[in-house]
Amino acid sequence: MKIERIKATAVSIPFDAPYTWSVGEYTGITRVIVEVFTDDGIVGLGEAPSWECAAEINDNMAQRLMGADPFDIEDCELRCVPETRVLANTDTNTSLKAFGGIEMALWDIKGKAWNMPLYKVLGGAVRKEIPFTEYYSFRPLKGTAGGLKNARDIADYCARMRQEHGSTYFEGKCSTGNPGLDIELTRTVREAVGEDAMIRLDGNMAWTTSSARALLAGLAPFNIRNFEDPVGSFWDMKKLREHSAIPFSTHTPDLKLAARIGVPDTFVLNMTALGGISKTLKFIAACEQMGIDFWFYSGDTGLATAAYLQVTAATRHICEPHQSLFRFMTEDVIQEGPFNCKNNLVCVPEGPGLGVTLDTESMKRCAKRFVDEGPMDQYANPKNPGVYARVPLG
Repeated sequence: MKIERIKATAVSIPFDAPYTWSVGEYTGITRVIVEVFTDDGIVGLGEAPSWECAAEINDNMAQRLMGADPFDIEDCELRCVPETRVLANTDTNTSLKAFGGIEMALWDIKGKAWNMPLYKVLGGAVRKEIPFTEYYSFRPLKGTAGGLKNARDIADYCARMRQEHGSTYFEGKCSTGNPGLDIELTRTVREAVGEDAMIRLDGNMAWTTSSARALLAGLAPFNIRNFEDPVGSFWDMKKLREHSAIPFSTHTPDLKLAARIGVPDTFVLNMTALGGISKTLKFIAACEQMGIDFWFYSGDTGLATAAYLQVTAATRHICEPHQSLFRFMTEDVIQEGPFNCKNNLVCVPEGPGLGVTLDTESMKRCAKRFVDEGPMDQYANPKNPGVYARVPLG
């Protein structure tokens, strides 16, 4: 089997309403859908996380991979990705993320060629139902969606998710820069969802160490399972550890430093941050040896979500729920999507490879939206349009 052609398509999917985080309003996602065509008629599907990956794939990597063996992932990587240690020191990580989308598609090809879901290719399932959190934040009103403008609104939303969907896992933004406001929000959510529910928080590096100390002290009574990136560095987290027992997590995959200084407690990555599924599995195995947890973060189409599901099914060390923005999604590029949780769980697709199918009409709409409107804005700043916001640093 040989690779005949590769196509990368940027797609934009708006949220039903934006959500507020430390540096603005997040209006939706733009991702790159990767299709790898083989001379046997198998088409592998993958997803890269940044719109600029499309040009890297179409203009560079596609040509390099013409005629390559899709089963030989190591050879494909050597054709596409410069030495990663030097890359991190001298360039961007676009090529790593772009190849991660291709590599996902190569695994999809392998599963389709062998007519088995990816979790079986990876060794078999230790679980078939994968837990995810609900997500909450302040959200401006857009049509009939959003309109979560205070702590009571958010608490009512979380209570409704529990009542309607059986949700008991929640993760919410905690990044206003105002410790009193975020403590009140967390208290109100805890009262609304009950003592048995899981609450995780996400700070998006918004806090100074001094304000974070005050915040963590105020959060202590509310049984917080995890606080993601409360401050801007591992060293600042180490200072906070002296003042709080709440575990910390991060999107920054520096395992050596985490093992050296004892924080963070968890890494939260997407499937391409390290260059694809193969390297992610190695990273998770190293986390297991170091006693560090791992889960995946939110904000992808159903393709990358399917990869999360398949890998989690086959990986015993991933025990905590992943993040999700499922209920914010207005559409998806797969026929089976958008995924959604029932009683915190999503079932692993049982079809070959990733187990999902492109929705061609939705793909066209989402691709046209990107062409017409550009990438979705992750940093919208309604208070000062045209100027990027900075973290509150309360």
